[in-house]
Amino acid sequence: MKNIIDYAAEESDNFQKKEFNVVDSLVLSQFAYLHFDGLVPGISDTAKPVSIAEIAHRENLNAVFHGVRDSDSNRRLLYALAGSPRFRDVKMTFYVNKIDFKAEKQFSAITYLLDDGTAYIAYRGTDSTFVGWKEDFNMAFISPVPSQEEGVKYLNAVAELILCDLKIGGHSKGGNIAVYSSIKCHQPIQNRITHVFSHDGPGFRDEIFLCREYLSMKDRIHKTLPQSSVIGMLLQHQENYSVVKSNRIWIMQHDPFSWLVDDSDFCYVQTVKSSAMFMNTMLNKWISSLDDSKRELFVDTLYQVIKATGATTFYDLTGDWQKKAVAALKAIKGIDEDTRIFVLKTIGSLFVLAVKNLRDIHSGN
Repeated sequence: MKNIIDYAAEESDNFQKKEFNVVDSLVLSQFAYLHFDGLVPGISDTAKPVSIAEIAHRENLNAVFHGVRDSDSNRRLLYALAGSPRFRDVKMTFYVNKIDFKAEKQFSAITYLLDDGTAYIAYRGTDSTFVGWKEDFNMAFISPVPSQEEGVKYLNAVAELILCDLKIGGHSKGGNIAVYSSIKCHQPIQNRITHVFSHDGPGFRDEIFLCREYLSMKDRIHKTLPQSSVIGMLLQHQENYSVVKSNRIWIMQHDPFSWLVDDSDFCYVQTVKSSAMFMNTMLNKWISSLDDSKRELFVDTLYQVIKATGATTFYDLTGDWQKKAVAALKAIKGIDEDTRIFVLKTIGSLFVLAVKNLRDIHSGN
């Protein structure tokens, strides 16, 4: 079966001949993970948009893939897009990339100008930085998180600069930001949005699903999940979704390169796997059992332990890991006793809940 690289390489019709689809959205959402600093104009730049083909012909592109997960597949994706009649002339502009450790914000977005006269705005998902993952966990007790607010500002700003119909999307946290931005942007801009795509993006706290703006946008939101989704089912309560077949297992199915494509659409299955449903039910029950202050204390404590190692990305942990382990243990010992007991009890409650759910399943409850 094919994946998004095969699709990009083989699709020959441009967007005027064959309309934009959900696979196109995932392709461009994955492409948004690359670092286009210095290559693609920002919002305030006067430089002209650049095509994907132009990017591929630049010299020394190593920085584009630095720190990006699976750089080999992403490099293959770039050259597949650059050689594709469908994608090679797509223009890229309004690139933004921000990391703010103090505000615990990781945000990046890019706008693609399509040959059918529309634009696709892609929000980057969580990158390899710990602050990016911390912001994801903050969604459990903060609404909105900084990147969601940044997403709204970005959409409002871009929509003032281009006057066409808009499609919005993203993978992982990028999908969550896409949905949030589409329901919180200015009303005239919201009226121009034709589609919103969330590819395995986490859900929202209940108040978002109940707000008027979400209900008015609901029918334009298209959520896709892999069979064993974990990320996309977090805080998942009221969003409709389609389930895509993947050639990987468990959480590795979050990888867009593992999603299977047939012609111009994904290969779908009826529902997520029972093991994934069990895991997600358990995690969501566990999260719901904690009030906001306890969620915040739990997440902040674990994050402080990671920060004590001096690492800022997952890649940083691989070097001199013994020294980092000592630093982490020292940080754990430095936590006050009440907090340490709370964290251990909270982790323990997750295992208790897992055992209870397994018993319920076996007993038929």
